[in-house]
Amino acid sequence: MVLAICMITSPFLKAQTVWSPIQGKIMTPWAEKVDPGKTLQEYPRPQLVRPDWQNLNGLWQYAITPKKQELVPEKFDGKLLVPFAVESALSGVGKSVGKDQILWYKNSIELKKGINKGKVLLHFGAVDWQCEVFVNGKKAGIHEGGYDPFSFDISPFLKKGNKQELAVRVWDPTDDGPQPRGKQVNHPEGIWYTPVSGIWQTVWLEGVPSSYITSMKQTPDVDHGALYFSASIEGASADDQLQIQALQDGKIVSEQTAAVGADVKLPVPNARLWSPTDPFLYKLNVSLLRKGKVLDQVGSYFAMRKIALKQDKNGLQRIALNDQFLFQYGPLDQGWWPDGLYTAPTDEALLFDLIKTKEMGFNMIRKHIKVEPARWYHGCDSLGLLVWQDMPSGDLGGNHWDNHPGQISGHNLEKERSPMSEAIHRKEWKAILDALHNFPSIVVWVPFNEAWGQFKTKEITEWTMQYDPSRLVNSASGGNFLQTGQILDLHNYPDPNMPDPAIYAGKQAVVLGEFGGLGLPVDGHTWKVKDNWGYQSFKNPKELLQRYSGLMTDLKSLIPLGLSAAVYTQTTDVEIETNGILTYDRKVEKLPADQLHALHQALYHLNPENH
Repeated sequence: MVLAICMITSPFLKAQTVWSPIQGKIMTPWAEKVDPGKTLQEYPRPQLVRPDWQNLNGLWQYAITPKKQELVPEKFDGKLLVPFAVESALSGVGKSVGKDQILWYKNSIELKKGINKGKVLLHFGAVDWQCEVFVNGKKAGIHEGGYDPFSFDISPFLKKGNKQELAVRVWDPTDDGPQPRGKQVNHPEGIWYTPVSGIWQTVWLEGVPSSYITSMKQTPDVDHGALYFSASIEGASADDQLQIQALQDGKIVSEQTAAVGADVKLPVPNARLWSPTDPFLYKLNVSLLRKGKVLDQVGSYFAMRKIALKQDKNGLQRIALNDQFLFQYGPLDQGWWPDGLYTAPTDEALLFDLIKTKEMGFNMIRKHIKVEPARWYHGCDSLGLLVWQDMPSGDLGGNHWDNHPGQISGHNLEKERSPMSEAIHRKEWKAILDALHNFPSIVVWVPFNEAWGQFKTKEITEWTMQYDPSRLVNSASGGNFLQTGQILDLHNYPDPNMPDPAIYAGKQAVVLGEFGGLGLPVDGHTWKVKDNWGYQSFKNPKELLQRYSGLMTDLKSLIPLGLSAAVYTQTTDVEIETNGILTYDRKVEKLPADQLHALHQALYHLNPENH
């Protein structure tokens, strides 16, 4: 499967030295391939591709100062390898920051020849959490949100000539603040991990014309054989038009020209439907026209797929893909790396987990309280892996609950948040939905995990359903017993179990959102030498495989009773958790991929209509 993206040019980056990873922790095989002069050079935005761009990953100056420091410091502490978080080994720094400190970055760059013919945009894939950007000493903008991409038009701040100076001020309180932060804590233990502060995805420049396409929204409609399309344009004139072309195997299968700002229904005749067994992607070319002349042109892609609930012969709701029942089974995938923390060492490493997941016979991934770079979702689109996307949790305190629906009520499940905390959550959730909308592999949104910071569950779930009706919404995986959303989800360790479908018969599909957690620490491949744990630990791979096989037998028996999906904990070990199928460094497969593949196929061949 080819995962390359068209229209990519080689970015210009002055190679720098004076860097080495921090020693003392295990490393993945890709750590030794990290080159500070060529760090994560792949085009970072596969859903909106232009040829004129420049990668700014590499060694930047950094400083950690008191929070009161508001101006760019005169002195810096050394070099940090962007885009690896300052706490990570691959940053070359390995230091913590907290709520009382500021992390500063500074870089003197040389613009690639010709990139500033029109406007120049400065893009950040993700920065955790509050980010203020300066260009040649002038404030270019501020952004809050650790998981969504953002950009600034820096054209007004550029000096004559190619040499420019960038500075970034970052404040990240981790678990001392109310913002979404997933599993990061200042004092890692148990299921909580090392903080990730500052830039953790690619930084890049893009040259665009004065009138250009800023974003696009693509929504497939299988029932009507069409793709609904809209775009936002910067600097549009009244008579400007958009030309949209859909291509299959290099041939145009549909084309429309429409006024800027119009909602377009692009026919897709005899659509080839996307699925895990046939992950077919259509190419999409979009041009901005003025009096017939092309002002801007971008490349993208889409897939025709439908995800919905469908009632079986017993009146139970099932999750259906393209109107066919398909049991969804995949790992809980946390997306952590021992050397890069939130950031995979290389693009090869980022895709390795996905390729291995597919080889193991899974057809789905639950992306657990983290958002990945766009290239990860492009990998899922290309390989045919369904994705359940969690909202990263935050502001967790004060929850007391039990995950059995007969023993809890809404008032003690939900948390009261301050207006600021609520506003932060809503803003970032919307930004994540917008940023990820065009990736067809995403079929389920998960606004909350268990009761972790859960608040106004019904309101937020129903807003999510209305905002994106093209996907299903699992209101709070493992804690969604307020009868809202389309899915009823139970967490149960280690053995598989399921909610009683009769509770909300005919209204929600029932799933097992987490189970398993079978642990096996492998000497020489653990985050710590001792004090590692799993929900149930084993001494050798043979015992582990035997127990896992038993779980699969039990899981299989639940499918005829109404179970639509299950999520096994987890893809890899993470820090002191040794519940992974792979070790944290990805060097050991605890359970052989071919044997897992064989076990999992039996789950997909069960048709609930035959029972």
